[in-house]
Amino acid sequence: MGVLTRVLRELGGEEALDRLARLSGSDLTSVLLALMRRRAGALSGPDVLRQYRSDRFVAPAEVPFAVLRAAEDRLLAALPSSFSVLGLAPVAPLGTCSAVAEQNQNNVLSTVRGTEVAADPTNALALEAAVRRQSGPDDVRLAAVQRVVRAQLFGGAGRFAHFTLFAAVSAGRDRGSLSFERQHFAEHIAFLREACGDIEVRVTVLDPRFEVVRGELPADPSRHTGYYEGLCFKVFRGGVEIGDGGFVDWTQRLTGNRKERLLISGVGVDRFATC
Repeated sequence: MGVLTRVLRELGGEEALDRLARLSGSDLTSVLLALMRRRAGALSGPDVLRQYRSDRFVAPAEVPFAVLRAAEDRLLAALPSSFSVLGLAPVAPLGTCSAVAEQNQNNVLSTVRGTEVAADPTNALALEAAVRRQSGPDDVRLAAVQRVVRAQLFGGAGRFAHFTLFAAVSAGRDRGSLSFERQHFAEHIAFLREACGDIEVRVTVLDPRFEVVRGELPADPSRHTGYYEGLCFKVFRGGVEIGDGGFVDWTQRLTGNRKERLLISGVGVDRFATC
């Protein structure tokens, strides 16, 4: 018997979950806040310290702060002046990852206030890019550095429950002949090389039309899965994968306009700093 099945049986079956799901957002928030207040009120200082010692989500970063900061500064310094660097909020609207990027909601930390803890700054940057694209015709270039949390288990060096990501997005309108794609792909690859030094970029072309965008970059023998379309890439430094990027349809989904285009790229700062 699974954990959820057992708990629902104790609460009276699936109907209990259905009733909670039908509550309005404000009513559900009120119930969850009362529940968390009651659970927190039952905790003592030693209880909190015990969780701090054992909970992988709350431990400090393993990479020294000065090393992380130096890597962040190097990435930000390489950005072209056309990019606006944002200080993103530590939470995003509920569904930012699952509704837009089609990621499993179990892989993010949902909160009791209808939000979720930041899991990927490219998702939040896509939201802001969509807002800015609706207020003007110009291309939008945004970047951020953000500490994020992922709920799935990771193993190996540079793979932690929380880590820092550098992200950049370029949003605009289809101009025909893949001109938007050519321009912004070249721009992202150029600043990644400037920031990360001796890197290898391996490209996967998901649509044959995008062969003209790839240029002379080597092909990735493994096919990417997930949310990328058209073209995507992985970035390696010293044989370690430190980042990836590609074209996604997120601003199309957010605005309802199929002419919108979005390129995202990201670097795992912890991995970059230690490889």
